Amino acid sequence: MALVAGPLRADAPFVPQKAGGVVRLATYHAELTRRGPGLLLGDILKGDPQVEAVAALVAAARPDILLLTGVDHDGAGHALSALAEVIGEAGPRYPHRLALRPNSGLRTGLDMDGDGRTGDARDAQGYGRFPGAGGLALLSRWPLGEETDLSELLWRDVPGAVLPVHPNGEPFPSEEAQAIWRLSSTGHWIVPIRLPGPPERHLTILAYAATPPVFDGPEDANGLRSAAETGLWRSLLDGALDVPPPEPPFAILGRANLAPSRGDGRREAIGALLSDPRLRDPEPLGESGTPVTADFTDPAPGDMRLDYVLPSADLGIRGSGVLWPETEGLELVEAASRGRLVWTDVEL
Repeated sequence: MALVAGPLRADAPFVPQKAGGVVRLATYHAELTRRGPGLLLGDILKGDPQVEAVAALVAAARPDILLLTGVDHDGAGHALSALAEVIGEAGPRYPHRLALRPNSGLRTGLDMDGDGRTGDARDAQGYGRFPGAGGLALLSRWPLGEETDLSELLWRDVPGAVLPVHPNGEPFPSEEAQAIWRLSSTGHWIVPIRLPGPPERHLTILAYAATPPVFDGPEDANGLRSAAETGLWRSLLDGALDVPPPEPPFAILGRANLAPSRGDGRREAIGALLSDPRLRDPEPLGESGTPVTADFTDPAPGDMRLDYVLPSADLGIRGSGVLWPETEGLELVEAASRGRLVWTDVEL
C-alpha cells in the first residue's frame, strides 16, 4: 500500500494517540460506491488508489468502533471483508463487522419522485442505481450483540410524521407510494457492542445515514425526509417507538446530511439533536479549527459539517477531531473521499 507511506504516521499531529482505558468512536463517509454491483469488491482486490487511501486514513485514526457510510453492500459481505483486510494490513483489525441490507437502491416498482417514470435510481426506497448502493458498514474490535434494524419503519408510521404533498394537498407522489415509503433512505441500526471487561460492559451504537435534503421540488420531499431521519433518534430516546430506548451508555454515529448553521435542509432537526440533554456534542475540529466534515467546495455549497459522533451524556469526552490536515497528509485525505473522518474518544 504505497499511499500509506510518509504522510500518515501513527503520530501524525491530526491523529493523536488514544489514552489507555478510552474507546475511540468514529464515522467516515468514505464514498466507496461504484456504478454497479460487485465493482467495489473488484476495486478492493486490485488495489484501487481510492480504496487504499480510505484504508490508510482508517489505519491512521485507529478507531475502536467505526461506522462507514457510502459503502456498497453485497449480501455475502465479501467487499466489507476485503476492505477490513486491507485496513488491517496497516492498522487495526476489525474481526466484528455488520452490514445489513440498506434501503438504498431497493426497488419499489413505483414512481417515488413524481416524475411520471418508474425504475430510476430515485424510485428506489433510497436513492441508488442498484440494490445495496452506498450502504452502511459497522466495524468493531469487540463483539457485536443482537442488532435492532429500524430500516423497514414506514415514514408515515413515525410519531409526528410530516410527509410531502402536492400543491393541491394530495399525498406526494401518490397515496400508493406513501403506503410503502420507508423512512430510512439507507438504514437506522441499534447495535450493542460488548466492551472488554471485567466488569462486562456494553456500549450501544445508533447508526444511520440520511438522504441529502436537496434534489427535489417544491414539495421538499428530501428535505422533510432528511429531517425526519435525524429526528427519529429523539423519538427513540423519548420512548415513542415500538422499540425500547437504549440504556446509557450509547452513541449516535453517522451522516445526518444536515449542517447546524448553513446549507439547505431543515437545520432545526440537527439543532435539536445537538442540543438534546441526553447527548453530548464534542464539537470536533480539524487542523484549521473548524468542525466541517465534507468538502463540497467544487461544486458548491462549500465545506459543511454533515457527519457526527454524539455520545450519551454519561460518557466522558477525552478528545475529538476531524481528519482534515492543512498540509501534511492533505493529498491522501483528498484522494480518499469528499468526506472527512470524525473521531471522539470516550471514557465510560
